[in-house]
Amino acid sequence: MFKAISSLRKSLVLPLHTHIRTLQTFSKYNAQAASALREERKKPLYQDDEYANMDWDNLGFGLTPADYMYVMKCSKDGEFTKGELNRFGNIQLSPSAGVLNYGQAKPLTTPNAIYEGTKAYRKENGKLLLFRPDHNAVRMQLGAERMLMPSPSVDQFVDAVKQTAFANKRWVPPSGKGSLYIRPLLMGSGPILGLGPAPEYTFIVYASPVGNYFKVVASLSLPVWPFFLSDW
Repeated sequence: MFKAISSLRKSLVLPLHTHIRTLQTFSKYNAQAASALREERKKPLYQDDEYANMDWDNLGFGLTPADYMYVMKCSKDGEFTKGELNRFGNIQLSPSAGVLNYGQAKPLTTPNAIYEGTKAYRKENGKLLLFRPDHNAVRMQLGAERMLMPSPSVDQFVDAVKQTAFANKRWVPPSGKGSLYIRPLLMGSGPILGLGPAPEYTFIVYASPVGNYFKVVASLSLPVWPFFLSDW
């Protein structure tokens, strides 16, 4: 009888120890996973190299895609939601997207694409400068209004340009070697068969390092009031 009770106790106690060890193991791995997730969140989205591997002395005015682009979409009510930085790359677009919907019989009465262009410069001390991106934002709003398109607010526009410039900081040429050309683009991305405003719009900001557009034209020295990015 005693042996039977002892055997029963062992059969009950051993699984309990097993469960405790299992819980301890899960707790250990969960803590490790949480720690790894925190470390991953600490890593910057963009590369932190000082400069990209480029021949800055022979930089022309052509497309050399930088690392990241900013993407933001508008909701059905015409309000733009919070955007995010993505790796530069192709975007998915419906064959019937508003930006592609040009009729052959008659011209499209409501164009569904508009873009701006601005630049980021590097000072000798390494700080980045933007030249009045808020003015580009207002100009895009005016153009979008004429074309019956929703547009980002000035704050959304400027924030997107700042994030794009800062994330691609290593592509900004050294002082005097060129600039980082930044292209904000607003386009109708929602599908539509007939002529009219697109049901959805996408705002994209991408960048490319460029040299002087007109190398034969002498440069001008003008006083400007830029945005400072390094302290942002």
